[in-house]
Amino acid sequence: MLVRIVRMSFHESDVTSFLSLFHDSSDLIRAVSGCNHLELWQDVDQPHVMTTYSLWDSVEALDAYRESELFRTTWETAKKYFCDSPVASSHTVKATLP
Repeated sequence: MLVRIVRMSFHESDVTSFLSLFHDSSDLIRAVSGCNHLELWQDVDQPHVMTTYSLWDSVEALDAYRESELFRTTWETAKKYFCDSPVASSHTVKATLP
């Protein structure tokens, strides 16, 4: 299992546009082979900062999505709204506590 976290900062005037983009594309992303879970988080103190949290079967599954037309078109649109470079990281789960 691979955890992917992407933190993105948007121009305040573009937050609604990004939320619409996410709403329109989230079901398609979730339907990608290897994607098990997808969440969008909004920072409590900085509402223009959003983070995606997704769970993937493997690095290969994530990479296949990142090479897809769906990713290219969605990311190309999202990039127009950024006010800063996104920060992405991938993790493996070492422990889950009840």
